[in-house]
Amino acid sequence: MGKVIAIANQKGGVGKTTTAVNLSTSLALEGKRVLLIDLDPQGNATTAFGFDKEKLERTVYHLMLGLSDLGEVILSTEIDKLELIPSNIHLIGAEVEFMDHPQREKRLKEALYGKVNIYDFVLIDCPPSLGLLTLNALVASDSVLVPTSMRILRYGRSDSTFKDYKTRKEAL
Repeated sequence: MGKVIAIANQKGGVGKTTTAVNLSTSLALEGKRVLLIDLDPQGNATTAFGFDKEKLERTVYHLMLGLSDLGEVILSTEIDKLELIPSNIHLIGAEVEFMDHPQREKRLKEALYGKVNIYDFVLIDCPPSLGLLTLNALVASDSVLVPTSMRILRYGRSDSTFKDYKTRKEAL
């Protein structure tokens, strides 16, 4: 399997989705096979590729709950070699539905395991939180890309974000 990268920051508005969309597109244009997973209930990465998130029948929500297989949720984009697992507002319910599930932080990893070997890169666009969805991305990923704004760097807050992710990843 290729490299799995979570694009995460608990702060909103720092460019997570912009980074995910642009990086996945750039990698695909360089000839790499890329799967972008929109793990944010806002679904902005889904919308960025021209999909109407309100009309989707299957999303990452269905994949993580075991209601759909990987092949049923992957959408082809207009960019050759770039595929998308979309998201929409229904994903908000996943955190509540997972509460009683054992190993709930491993749902995404289990859904992807052994099934994404054809991709050079799997990028996961995370929501702006350290909730269960982001924990699923951290567990499923090999590494984390943390976009930050220069404003955060100016005040020295990015260090705590990196430490938070490292601590959570090591604990899982």
